Amino acid sequence: MSTVTLAEAKTHLSHLLDQVEASEEVVITRRGVPIARITPVEKPRHTIQSLAEFRRRRPRWRKSSAELLREMRDEGH
Repeated sequence: MSTVTLAEAKTHLSHLLDQVEASEEVVITRRGVPIARITPVEKPRHTIQSLAEFRRRRPRWRKSSAELLREMRDEGH
């Protein structure tokens, strides 16, 4: 983890983002007080390649969408 002042962060943002991209955490301080932390974004563990794959993974509904909508309409939702 590295710590930089706000002024340094403004001047060297591109370099700081390179550090973060390399999995390093950066803390930005103002007058010696930590005010922000830049961390890498967590990558999704698993991505769905297609809508068809997504649909295959979903549990089957017992009723059709049309039936569910009619029931909701009739119940006053």
